[in-house]
Order: sequence, then structure tokens, then C-alpha cells
Amino acid sequence: MKEKMGKDKGPEPIGDLVGQLLRKYRQASDHKLTKLWDIWESAVGGPIAENTRPAAFKGSILIIYVTSSTWMQQLQFLKKDLIEKVNAALGEDLVEEIKFRIG
Repeated sequence: MKEKMGKDKGPEPIGDLVGQLLRKYRQASDHKLTKLWDIWESAVGGPIAENTRPAAFKGSILIIYVTSSTWMQQLQFLKKDLIEKVNAALGEDLVEEIKFRIG
């Protein structure tokens, strides 16, 4: 296994590994979610990205996990802007609604 990892590569972030696994084993329709994970911080900004994580697409609804009820309340006010930013980052209008869940 060391031959595949390489000696000077070092540890990989768990988010990168999860993304790679999901791209390999999930359906093609989930590709947009893995792409969103990759661009999440640049799409929504650092403070929001530190307290949120895209969890799933259900049709045109994006489910986002939030760290606290305080963040959930704040993000309700920013929902329209987040939808615009996410769609712009994805390059197409995939998200029509966002639902927040503490998780």
C-alpha cells in the first residue's frame, strides 16, 4: 500500500478522500454534490463554509447541514443569496430551494 501512497505525499484531508470515494461509488446524478463539496468554501465564503456542509440534493432542493440553530436562523436570511452563489459556482441553475438541518 505504501507504493500507491508515495513517501513524500503525506496524509490527505478526509474531505478529499470522501469526495474520491463518492465519485467512484455513487450514481452519476450525485456528481453535482461532490462538485459542490469541492467548491463550497469559494462559493459561500469562509465563515459560512466553516459552519455548514452540503449534505444532499433532493431534486432541486439542496440540504445543508449547519453547526447550530443560531447559524440556521442567520442563513434563512441569506437563503436567496446562497442559492444564487451556489448556482453560479455550479455553472447552472440546479438549486431552487435550500433546507437547513442541524448536523
